[in-house]
Amino acid sequence: MSEYTHNKLMEMYNLMLERLGPQQWWPGDGPFEMMVGALLTQNTSWTNVEKAINNLKGMNLLTVQAIHELSKEKLAEIIRPAGYYNIKAARLKNLASMLMERYEGDIVRLFDEGTDVQREVLLSVKGIGPETADSIILYAAHKPVFVIDAYTYRILNRHNMADDQATYDEIQELFMSNLEPDHELFNEFHALIVKTAKLYCRKNPQCDECPLNGWGKD
Repeated sequence: MSEYTHNKLMEMYNLMLERLGPQQWWPGDGPFEMMVGALLTQNTSWTNVEKAINNLKGMNLLTVQAIHELSKEKLAEIIRPAGYYNIKAARLKNLASMLMERYEGDIVRLFDEGTDVQREVLLSVKGIGPETADSIILYAAHKPVFVIDAYTYRILNRHNMADDQATYDEIQELFMSNLEPDHELFNEFHALIVKTAKLYCRKNPQCDECPLNGWGKD
């Protein structure tokens, strides 16, 4: 662990937390709902994800077995508000099939696996990449894995903490090698990054108003 990098990251965290407060993320009534949300949130807003999840809830279909048994076409219609609904329906079916075949639909058995095994298993599901797998592990399984997304890359790049060619694994290692492995810290840190990027570190950045204005410039 680099003391300098640790201090810079914690300064970043504290600046965001002081301005924005705790984010209470990830929303969801239980781990499977969080897993579904992690898949549905790809390339859409959380408002649209909530509509799709509420559709599933309203029809009592938010279970591993129900999604496994539902036709892909019917599932696609139900989650239509989340966008890319045919693709996302296939991915949800892939996830449910894996959980049924490997764990008899019991996600607790997946979460009882070691973190490395969980990640390997999730990445084996067609349509689940590193960001989605890590979101599931952090938010649903409560394991200390730092989630990297486009917001994280954008903020670090603009503040000279990551170069243009940095990979997902390299940026993740920056956090995980220089912070204590604490899932609550990682949860709040990532949520604050997302909120900061949405409010201030946009494509047309609002630097003067950003809590990170001046951070990372030394």
